Amino acid sequence: MEKQDVKLILEDGTVYKGYSFGSKKETIGELVFNTAMTGYQESISDPSYNGQIITFTYPLIGNYGINKDDYETITPSVKAIVVREVCKKPSNFRNEKTLDQMLKELDIPAISGIDTRSLTKKIRKFGTLKASIVDIEKNDKEEIEKLKNTDLPENQISQVSSKNAFKSTGEGYRVVVIDCGVKNGIIKELNKRGLDIIVVPYNTPAKEILRLSPDGVLISNGPGDPQDAGETVEAIKELIGKLPIFGICMGHQLIALACGGKTYKLKFGHRGVNQPVRNLETNKVDITSQNHGYGVSIESLKNTDLIATRICVNDGVCEGVKHKKYPVFSVQYHPESSPGPNDSSYLFDEFIENIKNFKK
Repeated sequence: MEKQDVKLILEDGTVYKGYSFGSKKETIGELVFNTAMTGYQESISDPSYNGQIITFTYPLIGNYGINKDDYETITPSVKAIVVREVCKKPSNFRNEKTLDQMLKELDIPAISGIDTRSLTKKIRKFGTLKASIVDIEKNDKEEIEKLKNTDLPENQISQVSSKNAFKSTGEGYRVVVIDCGVKNGIIKELNKRGLDIIVVPYNTPAKEILRLSPDGVLISNGPGDPQDAGETVEAIKELIGKLPIFGICMGHQLIALACGGKTYKLKFGHRGVNQPVRNLETNKVDITSQNHGYGVSIESLKNTDLIATRICVNDGVCEGVKHKKYPVFSVQYHPESSPGPNDSSYLFDEFIENIKNFKK
């Protein structure tokens, strides 16, 4: 029988013993949970998980393997993953390697054999926690002390944003994507619609963006605290009214900040592919893919030019806004749905419609 060789330690002193797979290195990160039944490859490679340890609540992870097409970034920056059971012999016509092989190649540690229900209940009760994955022989008290004295990273957007601008040529409208940690799925959705895309770093000034003669601007998803991205907020302030703007996830939060709204940290965030969101204008509910730890305060929008357009059915969190005067709108979820349902891919078409109307 396999021997337990690694442990997951939480800052509150809880210790879970398990089995190591992936990289053997030790790590510290913010412990969060993801409720999706599928899409583990996209989640692990999502830049919005920068600095975090993902607990997958679904009990078996890795069963359809890993393929070359489903990466959301080339260089994932997730700290580690935690699972109940890892599948060692995946079966799927697209499978090219096991989850274990992928994690070894990317130097990402992982632990299996954990009671993920217990872990998820703890996160839901106390909120996200600092955690570490270390060798089973390490002293618990020393590791807990080390954990308490470790500060989690800040300015995470700067760690995942591209350092230089790059182009993805199309024949349609030109869209500048402000890269706060953009997922490949968003670029694919824009490519599908034939747009001429220029991706720029998160801290690109508004005048540089305008110099590229865009027809519209998309502000992408990304990790961490939106209040760390002051340069992006300043650029958005200058761009509002000059171009149609669409914000996704982090982009939603940054638009709110640029218009005078406020953001706050959620207790344990929304991370999964079945979050119900009500459109307050149509009363229709979309099932959405989400990955965020911060939210926009609906109360703070009252004295701004923004209107809340969507809320989460589960907990009332603001899921969308639009500007009263200009073609600026955003959603807190992922309309590119990689992974997840395709209920909200129409939002990319709404963005294009805004560009058409603005040009008229």
